[in-house]
Amino acid sequence: MSGEEDPEMRFDPQRAKQLSDNVSAILQRVQAASKQSSHPIRLVAVSKLKPANDILALHQSSHSLLHFGENYQQELLQKSLLLPREIRWHFIGALQTNKCRPLAEQVPNLWCVESVDTAKKADQLEKGRSNLFESSPELERIPLRVFVQVNTSGEEEKSGVEPAEAGALCSHIRDHCPNLTLQGFMTIGAIARSKGLTEGMENEDFLKLTEVRDTVAEDLKLEQEDLELSMGMSEDFESAVRCGSNEIRVGSTIFGERPPKKDAQIKESVQGGQN
Repeated sequence: MSGEEDPEMRFDPQRAKQLSDNVSAILQRVQAASKQSSHPIRLVAVSKLKPANDILALHQSSHSLLHFGENYQQELLQKSLLLPREIRWHFIGALQTNKCRPLAEQVPNLWCVESVDTAKKADQLEKGRSNLFESSPELERIPLRVFVQVNTSGEEEKSGVEPAEAGALCSHIRDHCPNLTLQGFMTIGAIARSKGLTEGMENEDFLKLTEVRDTVAEDLKLEQEDLELSMGMSEDFESAVRCGSNEIRVGSTIFGERPPKKDAQIKESVQGGQN
């Protein structure tokens, strides 16, 4: 379980300004792309392999960012122990079934798991959240949000259920996982398709996810607005926004290029910075 954040963590003011400026530029691009949209768009800052100092800098910036995404369970756990409890963590990476229960059990402020693609994973997340509530009765019993990941591009190397199978998994989560709540659908669009777009065209993977959402909403007798769409990353979030995305997941455009995993630091030592 998360403890108290590290009061000694500092960040470099120049680095903090650059990160904040990067977020400002992204939000301006989102605003321009969402002129036809009537709903707010959540920005998840993907902080994998970046130090907790960067997260703290953005959390304490004028943007007051709350939503941060991580790809590796152990990295998320370690950062959650160092950073303020009000941060809302998103797990967005490929998740092994045996890692689901401890993830849901050990991070109380895990806000969402975006990569659920089997009923077994949902069941293990359900057990983990149930264990957390039983061991920590002081916590408000807010169900853990989950997105069903859909493989809309047909690429074999990508995780996700087939579009035709998404409805059955959604039904399982709704009917058998009381400590989970179905937030919507996530996909990773084929970047090549986004790069190959001509003016007036959009990535067909994003359009496919919209179709999946509409079909499942009808089958489950839900409003389309009840199921969010998480789609769009650094290289294609504007197309995703134009296709109706409720959430974009942006990493390198905010934080810069990532180091090799072996060189990544959970926390950097910053002399004379802010905290």
